[in-house]
Amino acid sequence: MTDQKATNVTWHEHKVTREDRQKLNGHRGAVLWFTGLSGCGKSTIANAVDQLLHEQGVHTFVLDGDNIRMGLNKNLGFSPEDRTENIRRIGEVAKLFADAATIVSTAFISPYKADRDMVRELLPAGEFVEILVQASLETCESRDPKGLYKKARAGEIPNFTGISAPYEAPENPEIVLDSDNKGIEELAREVIAWLKANDILPA
Repeated sequence: MTDQKATNVTWHEHKVTREDRQKLNGHRGAVLWFTGLSGCGKSTIANAVDQLLHEQGVHTFVLDGDNIRMGLNKNLGFSPEDRTENIRRIGEVAKLFADAATIVSTAFISPYKADRDMVRELLPAGEFVEILVQASLETCESRDPKGLYKKARAGEIPNFTGISAPYEAPENPEIVLDSDNKGIEELAREVIAWLKANDILPA
C-alpha cells in the first residue's frame, strides 16, 4: 500500500454520480485488465475490442503499456518495485475512466498477482474484469514482434518476464482467451459476449 504523503487534502464528492454517468452513456463503466506474457496479443486484442465497442456506440479507451511508459510512467523502470508502482498508477487512472462510465481496456504484462489484486480492490464488485491472454512462451517467442525475447535470451534485457523474471498467472480470471489457437477477432468477440452476459453492456 502506498503511503499518503500529501497533507491537508480532502476528498470532494461529485454532484454528477457514477450512476448518472452510466445512465447517460447507456452502459456501466469497467476495467478490462488484459494480462499475459509479452507477445501474447494483449494490446492487439484490447484494440480489437475497443474498435468493436466503439462501432457499437460504447464509450471506450485503451491504456497501453508502452504508451503509458512514454508519458505518465516515464520515470519508472522494470524492477519489481517500479513494476508495482507502474500498475498502481495505471489502476488509479483506470478507475477514473470506470467512474466516468467508460469501458477502459488496459494492456500490461502486470506479472504480479498482488498488484492486479490491488487494482481489483479499487473498483466496485464486477467492474474489474481480469482477462488472461493465454499463449505459451514458445508462441510468444516465435512472434516476438519487438525482438525483446531475442535480446532477453542474449542477456541484453534484465528482469524480462518469462525469461529472467517471473509471471504469476491469474488463478481465477473472469475471462481466459486462447491466443495460441484462436484469431484476434474471435477473441475480441468472446470478450464482448462476456460483457453482455454479465450486464456491463446491454444485451
